[in-house]
Amino acid sequence: MSGTLGNEDANGGPVRHIPVMLAEVLGALAPAPGKVILDGTFGAGGYSRALLEAGATVIGLDRDPTAIAAAKDMLAAHGDRLTLHHTQFSALDRFAPEGGLDGVVLDIGVSSMQIDEAERGFSFQKNGPLDMRMSGEGVSAADVVNRAKVSDLTRIFGILGEEKNAGRIARAIEKRRQEEPFVTTRDLAGLIEIVTPRRAKDKIHPATRVFQALRVYVNDELGELAGALLAAERALKPGGVLAVVTFHSLEDRIVKQFIGARLGKAGGSRHLPAVEPAPALFSQDGKAMISASEAEAADNPRARSAKLRAAIRTDAPAPQTGLDAFGLPALADIHRLGGFEN
Repeated sequence: MSGTLGNEDANGGPVRHIPVMLAEVLGALAPAPGKVILDGTFGAGGYSRALLEAGATVIGLDRDPTAIAAAKDMLAAHGDRLTLHHTQFSALDRFAPEGGLDGVVLDIGVSSMQIDEAERGFSFQKNGPLDMRMSGEGVSAADVVNRAKVSDLTRIFGILGEEKNAGRIARAIEKRRQEEPFVTTRDLAGLIEIVTPRRAKDKIHPATRVFQALRVYVNDELGELAGALLAAERALKPGGVLAVVTFHSLEDRIVKQFIGARLGKAGGSRHLPAVEPAPALFSQDGKAMISASEAEAADNPRARSAKLRAAIRTDAPAPQTGLDAFGLPALADIHRLGGFEN
């Protein structure tokens, strides 16, 4: 995943893959010769290219095989200072060198490459198969829309998309799929436009939140993010930097709570005895969160919602922490047929 966006060049042609908050990310990671930094969301290589130009050695990961395949020129240009792996970033600690990483950067979101390609099914603005799988494998968005229980669809849309009309849309989907299954992005977006017509004051298309919810659900994006934070904690050397760029509140909340819990601050109140603080696993230097500048947000609409949180790894050993500690929403397991209607 990579939070990039298409724009226009001076000739009106598309300029793709603008890395969001690049200057701020580089400022946090301080790339330099001798440093090894892992880019867990390689995408089109925007961050990796800048890190390499600063002299760092880069390990790039992406769960989308097309992103890895498209990077042949970058690999040839940088030799052994760039290695790429087709994998999910929740497994990033498997690729850390002995002694640990100097930095980890994660850009949480869908890349412009995926949005621009209609056949990937990520965008309601481009008609294509209702797919949304970043890896191209597993259960697709069409599988979920055509088979998931109405109650599960309601929770998916309401929790992961923060869609106020989740129940109404889910019931309309159930009625329509009994007559004809959903096959394309236009099928689904068209129904949502009928169920919740766009009003003059609406800033976004009525299908935006449902499409976001399906993408996050199909790719288990919140679980992947939680797993990646724990993996980074294990993989970073003392003094190594974790930098995460998020684009919506669900992601940012996970990162904020994770870093906050790792700062090792004491608990307690005036009514209860102070609780001995746990050893700090991370520290922070400067602001806890940085937003994109007004200039960048004006130039790149995708950056308007971007937030960067960075933290510095201490020498405290990583605990044996599972995903349960994140309090992720309990949703139907799409890999079990019991979670679907027949």
